[in-house]
Amino acid sequence: MREHPMIDITPNGTGLPGIEQLRVIVGAVMTVGLILSVLALIISAIVWGFGSNSSNPHLASRGKVGVLASCGAAIVCGASVTLINFFWNVGQSV
Repeated sequence: MREHPMIDITPNGTGLPGIEQLRVIVGAVMTVGLILSVLALIISAIVWGFGSNSSNPHLASRGKVGVLASCGAAIVCGASVTLINFFWNVGQSV
């Protein structure tokens, strides 16, 4: 019976040209995502305030959903590296 060789491959940060530039680009995209999350939070809070002040439940509801969505987007942007590392480690232990 023939045994198959064990394959052991790990990520290589220097294997391709441009990896460092790609890291810089991803970091910049994360920054833009966080800035847009703050902008969405501000706009949603204003919409929520206008809706509550004008007794418009539909507008107030949209503002609340916008606040939650912008906070969720900020959480995903901030935790993305940690989440990827966590699932990478889970995948390595399988």
